[in-house]
Amino acid sequence: MKNKADIGMIGMAVMGENLSMNMERHGYTVAVFDVWDGVVDKFIAGRGAGHAFIPAHSFEELVGALSTPRVVMMMIRAGSPVDETIDKLLPLLDPGDILIDGGNSHFPDTQRRCKKVEEAGMLYIGTGVSGGAEGAFIGPSMMPGGSPAAWPRVKPILQDICAKVEDGTPCCDWVGEDGAGHYVKMVHNGIEYGDMQLICEAYQLMRDYLGMTADEMAEVFAEWNRGELDSYLIGITADILTRKDDDGAPLVDKILDTAGQKGTGKWTAISALDEGIPLTLIGEAVFARCLSAVKEERTAASKILTGPAKKFEGDRAAFLEDMKAALYASKIVSYAQGYSLMRAAAKEYGWNLNYGGIALMWRGGCIIRSVFLGRIKDAFDRDPSIANLMLDDYFREALTKAEDGWRRVAAAGILSGVPMPATTSALSYFDGYRTERLPANLLQAQRDYFGAHTYERIDAERGTFFHTDWNHGEVGTTASTQYNV
Repeated sequence: MKNKADIGMIGMAVMGENLSMNMERHGYTVAVFDVWDGVVDKFIAGRGAGHAFIPAHSFEELVGALSTPRVVMMMIRAGSPVDETIDKLLPLLDPGDILIDGGNSHFPDTQRRCKKVEEAGMLYIGTGVSGGAEGAFIGPSMMPGGSPAAWPRVKPILQDICAKVEDGTPCCDWVGEDGAGHYVKMVHNGIEYGDMQLICEAYQLMRDYLGMTADEMAEVFAEWNRGELDSYLIGITADILTRKDDDGAPLVDKILDTAGQKGTGKWTAISALDEGIPLTLIGEAVFARCLSAVKEERTAASKILTGPAKKFEGDRAAFLEDMKAALYASKIVSYAQGYSLMRAAAKEYGWNLNYGGIALMWRGGCIIRSVFLGRIKDAFDRDPSIANLMLDDYFREALTKAEDGWRRVAAAGILSGVPMPATTSALSYFDGYRTERLPANLLQAQRDYFGAHTYERIDAERGTFFHTDWNHGEVGTTASTQYNV
């Protein structure tokens, strides 16, 4: 073992521990530290025994154990713990040393921290790490951004430990300046919310409308996972539905229907509102989790509010094909919205994002990994400046092919009273995006009527604003200042 470590790890919970094991397995000596007493010693005596780890029991000891320029990675809870750790490390580091935050930090925090660390003479990286504990150990997807000068030093380590696609391309590459890496990871997590909600809506429609058993549903998801829907989340759904409890009943039926969340989906939806991007599907996925959380209210409401009790009659196999089409089409919309948001953020913050490269980073190791992402990479290879993924020839044709089944499934959900907020919002977005003339002309007339907010006309140049005296002078004729948020 080397006298000095190649990298230091702060935070030896499940992600930090597994990433450390991954690094050591790839030939790196890792100095490990945790603020909680006994954690490091337990690791060194357990999984870390006999491996190239250097235990540290203080920040000073950790920094002293590292070769220069030093690289310290933090796998700790987002928020104030990251700021507190940075404050303790900076006085101990030298110019050119590198700090990496691998947690789910909010991108504005990463922007602020990057500026602070650079002003102190050191370098900073905020990287998304996706794949959970298994990915951290075997090979995650990683999305680093921050100080560009830090990338050459950490690139070998991060690309060695990350997942690889079939041709050996690493699922990790430089994303962009300051908070770009954590922003892309945030959008990844928002898309993850959408994918999971779409799958859950298909599950509920199978269960409550088609009357299928867990084993029957597992077979369908397993079949879907062999085709264009091939993905990690579809695969684990099939696995979950086959798992039995101790009494032989499906374990999934014993799980309380309240979903948790850690905030990244909410951050994605808030950013979409800030940027003015219609991220409708992911927004609905976030709100679906919020609705699931009011379990007691829903239980009480179910005894008071009534709805249809319609059950399926017809060709189940044909309807399942419609469901597969609806899921695929909705998935296209989700990613189209997510990429539109990243494009808007890149313009806002001056990031030069490689959209096809991002799809490649997501193809392996991460929670949303799927065959589908290769299609996105191909779309950006064909046209790097495409305004919306739905306009790509492949996705346009896929939507056209799926459209009839998509509409039948959405209608069935509505008519049977099975909630499908993500699926139906995806269809509404598709219809809205392809509609040349929306009813916003009436909306703008309403705004001008009650607030003198003005409007543009179809027979005048864009940017020319008009106001009508709807009240015939009763409230004056002065127009409001024109602005949009």
